[in-house]
Amino acid sequence: MTLRYEHFRDLHRSPGAPLLLPNAWDHASAAALAAAGFRAVGTTSLGVAASAGLPDGNGSGAAREETLRLARGLARLSVLVSVDIEGGFSDHPEEVAALAVKLAEAGIVGVNIEDGRADSTLADLDRQCAVLRAVKEATDGRLFVNARTDTYWLPGAHVTQTEDRLAAYEQAGADGLFVPGLRDVRTITRLASKLTAPLNILHSPDGPSLPELAAAGVRRVSCGSLLFRAALRGAVAAAEAVRDGSGPLPAGIPSYAETQALSDAFASAAVTRG
Repeated sequence: MTLRYEHFRDLHRSPGAPLLLPNAWDHASAAALAAAGFRAVGTTSLGVAASAGLPDGNGSGAAREETLRLARGLARLSVLVSVDIEGGFSDHPEEVAALAVKLAEAGIVGVNIEDGRADSTLADLDRQCAVLRAVKEATDGRLFVNARTDTYWLPGAHVTQTEDRLAAYEQAGADGLFVPGLRDVRTITRLASKLTAPLNILHSPDGPSLPELAAAGVRRVSCGSLLFRAALRGAVAAAEAVRDGSGPLPAGIPSYAETQALSDAFASAAVTRG
């Protein structure tokens, strides 16, 4: 498992374009992304929770077991998998660490841990650092910990507050640092120049392009819930097109056989890795 973690870590250090991490929400979406040639896949907490009829990021830990169940299945695919565990599904560092150990033992190579809380505030900085240290110590170098700060998803975002949080998370052992909502290239460049750990930015359709982010020093770009939300819109649009006779369906829809092949590939991977 350590070799897989090292491979994932090295993808953040490869020259050229940043690691583009698409985010899956179930077995089929992860297998399809792997079949499309992506070397690593993340999960989207919104997609995982919403698919199960559960709330995302409300602090209740409702999606913990669904996240763990899905992760254990995805880890059997050949692709490297990083799992979004929201804020850790607990306020207790030892409980977050215990979940991280289960994920590492299953073959997951990374986790995303956020500091945003359900009441639109940030977690206590000392507590969040304690969580990161507990996870790193418990997993003993087997898990890439991407520490997310939600400073730019709160009113009055300030770069100094973001810098302070990222510096503290890096000191606590975080392997990567994630600032969703940040789109200003100058600020991104400033942050990347001050950090040793790779900087992760969330893709925004009206934000900087991959080449622009690469030039700014970004080493990972996540898709977040974008693919899940696009899939929902695509499903509804297809149903409306059939109902209304409003035109042909989008080109490139996978056939039954092609979709079934994703499950076959998953079963084969499970046998190989089992």
